[in-house]
Amino acid sequence: MTDHTFTSPLRTIPAWAVLQRRLFGEIEEARRVFRDRYTLPDGRLRGVAEFVDRDGVDDLYEPFFNWPAFYLLGGPDEVLDDAKRHWEGVTAQLSDAGMLTDEYDNGYDWFHQGESLLFLAGICAADPADTAFAERAARFSALFTDPARGNYDPEHNIIRAPHNGALGARRGLDDTVVPYSADRAEMRPYGLPVQGLDGIRTWDDLALPENALRMAEEMHRRADGDVAVNLAATSLAANRWLYDGDETAAAWVRRYVDGWIARADGGMLPDSVGPDGVTGSLQEGRWWGGHYGWAWPHGLHSVGMSALIGALNHALVTRDDSALDLVRTMLDTVMAQGRAGTVVGSDYSLRGGWMARLGAAASEEATLVPYRFGVDGWFDFGPLQLDLPLWLWWWSRSDADRDRLERAIAGLPADADLVAPFRDKEEAGHEAGWYRFLSGALPDYPVRALEMALGQVARRTAMMLADDRDPDAAHLHFWQRVNPVVTEVLTQLVAGAPQVLYNGGLGFTALRYEDVERSRPGLPPDVAALVHRLDDTGVGVQLVNTSVVHTRTVRLRGGRFGLDRIIRATATFEEPGAYPGPSGTYAAPVGPPRTLMWECDDDLVVTLPPAHGADLDLTIARATGSPRHLTPGGAA
Repeated sequence: MTDHTFTSPLRTIPAWAVLQRRLFGEIEEARRVFRDRYTLPDGRLRGVAEFVDRDGVDDLYEPFFNWPAFYLLGGPDEVLDDAKRHWEGVTAQLSDAGMLTDEYDNGYDWFHQGESLLFLAGICAADPADTAFAERAARFSALFTDPARGNYDPEHNIIRAPHNGALGARRGLDDTVVPYSADRAEMRPYGLPVQGLDGIRTWDDLALPENALRMAEEMHRRADGDVAVNLAATSLAANRWLYDGDETAAAWVRRYVDGWIARADGGMLPDSVGPDGVTGSLQEGRWWGGHYGWAWPHGLHSVGMSALIGALNHALVTRDDSALDLVRTMLDTVMAQGRAGTVVGSDYSLRGGWMARLGAAASEEATLVPYRFGVDGWFDFGPLQLDLPLWLWWWSRSDADRDRLERAIAGLPADADLVAPFRDKEEAGHEAGWYRFLSGALPDYPVRALEMALGQVARRTAMMLADDRDPDAAHLHFWQRVNPVVTEVLTQLVAGAPQVLYNGGLGFTALRYEDVERSRPGLPPDVAALVHRLDDTGVGVQLVNTSVVHTRTVRLRGGRFGLDRIIRATATFEEPGAYPGPSGTYAAPVGPPRTLMWECDDDLVVTLPPAHGADLDLTIARATGSPRHLTPGGAA
């Protein structure tokens, strides 16, 4: 452990630090409003509707998805206690409804299972000493790593079906085949689930009952074998591995992801593998057409997200980043197809979210890229989602990934507000503003982003307080919209990382913090942190103790669950001097700034007297550590 006196007394408390600590406090107050209004004492959500098909498990976990992350950043102890209680309450609730078996989803697609997983994985990272959740992590991982559980076919190295889970591979997309008719107005923007069927060329062709039935039958028949979105299932095994380095879990992640890399063979990732292990064997040999694949319903949005999650998990357990080429190829391919256009004038299937994000700038020219591929080639053009190129750069810190990210950001409308006050359920969308801050082009991002986040907490709280419906009525997606725990900006500024990948990503960060006095993860009370530099050599971070009374002590460790190690620290500080005042003397900086450098072994302790700050430049040995869930007060 290293503990040096290298802090400076502050002439002023920085606005970003005051706003950050205010945000911690307001989130907690609003979180309790949500808890008290929409949940029961045993952790269940109030008044959940009956389930009519396999869908819906994720909707009950999602309102709490980032509560463990808030605790890990420095939220109060009560947050973790509530998170565990709600996970167990909702799990019991879903079990009673027949949606879970042995506490796990009976079987659904990984676009949605990944959304459910965030809550569990967050709790595991927040308290790895909790034996109940450690046992769950091992048990859920075994659903896929153990072929006897019916999900994984080791002979063909595939997950056996698009719908998988506690009951093993589940045939089709539901237990019954229901005609897929044109009456499903909410699905019209996504077009035909299966393309190339004789006599079914447009959505309106589904108005014929015989066509609606044939479409449903084809969807059911083709829902067999593996699909690319199943790559997100690697997060279950990676989460298990982070406890103790379990080789079975690591070997499965390596082999499963390697199988998809081989199928891509340096080109585009195909989206399906038949039960015979042959790519596209249920799609007339095509590389596209699988469930939640390139043609339907979201294309790059779902395939890219799952591929990136699988690639990051592969890199975590192997220290080899080459799997990220799966996503680089996708991005280079769609960016090469980019064309000028406006979001307002596009028919992009997910344009509503971009309209809210861009506001008036949605009418301005931008670069639109294709998200989907079908019988007529690339289609469904919209702005490139920035989480994919941002995560690539964040993980690799390579010049090539930086260039790709900057080209993607340059494709936004020229007048887009990069700190716009909007909210989506992924609690993300401000990637460009954060990156511009890190690159020096948007220095006021921390203050503006924290102001925006405080406004979002206020808006969501107002929505809860104005909700005059019966609290025992089913609220489902409303719960997600009003979850007042906003973590995107805190994750960026404190942890130095993008928001977690929403469809099953693990909570990677650039730095990990520990409150030394309370022996728990996260920043101590009153302490604010600002990561202002990220590159291939290290991290620059400022720490501020906003209290004028209390001394606080914080420990810093390397990020990516310990894959990275802090090996050297350089502090720039000003010596304090004693100055006379009306009530005695006070400390203030004197003389020119000093620099202190020292070696450390991924264990840096900083003691911050009242109204003091530390400006640290940390040299990081990347991919040299042994990643593990961290137990505060001890080794990872």
